[in-house]
Amino acid sequence: MNQAPVYSVTQVNQYIKSLLDCDGALSGLYVCGEISNYKTYPSGHHYFSLKDPEGAIRCVMFRREAAGLRFRPENGMKVIAFGRVTVFPRDGQYQLYCTQITPDGVGDLHLAFEQLKTRLYQQGLFDQAHKKPIPKMPGRIALITSSAGAAVRDMIRILGARWPMAQVLVLPVRVQGQEAPGEICAAIAWANRYRVADLIITGRGGGSMEDLWAFNDEAVARSIYASELPVISAVGHEPDVTISDFVADLRASTPSNAAELAVPDQEEVRAWLSQMGARMSQAVERRLDGARKELERAGHCRALQAPMNYINDRRMLLDFQRDRLAHGLNRTLSRERERFARTAAALDALSPLKVLGRGYAIAQKPTGKVVRSVVEVQTGEELCLRLADGTLNCQVK
Repeated sequence: MNQAPVYSVTQVNQYIKSLLDCDGALSGLYVCGEISNYKTYPSGHHYFSLKDPEGAIRCVMFRREAAGLRFRPENGMKVIAFGRVTVFPRDGQYQLYCTQITPDGVGDLHLAFEQLKTRLYQQGLFDQAHKKPIPKMPGRIALITSSAGAAVRDMIRILGARWPMAQVLVLPVRVQGQEAPGEICAAIAWANRYRVADLIITGRGGGSMEDLWAFNDEAVARSIYASELPVISAVGHEPDVTISDFVADLRASTPSNAAELAVPDQEEVRAWLSQMGARMSQAVERRLDGARKELERAGHCRALQAPMNYINDRRMLLDFQRDRLAHGLNRTLSRERERFARTAAALDALSPLKVLGRGYAIAQKPTGKVVRSVVEVQTGEELCLRLADGTLNCQVK
């Protein structure tokens, strides 16, 4: 009896892999499911699972294919993945090697737009506090757009008609295709570095969402946000909205509208200047009329007609005031003299010398202390008696 051959694990896995690789149905199929366990490794490869209510399949998307994704896959997102089913021999597990992933039920461009808009909004790039004011009368304007499109011609025509004093500089860039975002970013950076303008207008004419996608690029949005020069975004037609519109300092519905918003209308400015000139003339005329009337009133003033009369009046008033002042001082001195005399008389009446003059004496100890009671002295103690005309040294017996 012949013994059955024994295979290694690797041989079995390789055999199963060859079977799956030869199956045409598994070499390219679409799989619909919900993303779970989504992970991105430093190598750039994406690993995840697709699941439905009754099962799951492991998936991998290598860096080269993942670089073409326009949206960011997330757990719970329902997608349709295209790829081939095969076995990874090392693990012995089959998985779907994805080359394409598209959202189920919504376009990948629309989803990428919403994801980027949400992320930049959360980071504050749409905040009104960061919006720079648009200069009212810019001297230089940089147009970052295609030099071959109708949009640039419309903007140049409108700018020339409305405000011919402004210098217009066209920075030609591609506005469609893979190279467009990089060129737009470079043009914005160059305009800021060399300060070539007071204002930047960037945009293009209308088109599909794919045509306008350069202005939904994250790098373009961050370049507009970082621009020190104010930026007007003018992309597509009125209904078209791009990420650049949210980030820019001002959004214009069309390139033509951007030119209208960027500069004032010279006819309106002329009318305004004419109106201001008329108002200034009227104000000056009113001031002159008032000054004439004031001069006429001054001409009839008595002080100007006879200046010495005014001086003589002031001399008389000065004499009168001097007399009043002298009279007031004399009255004040008289009152003070009388008050002084009364005070001196009162003090003289209370003087101890007056009491001594009436025959009284003051007994004092050698220390000068006045003796007020007999209990304050002792026999033999010396005292000083002060009389009206002198003092006596006495001894108590």
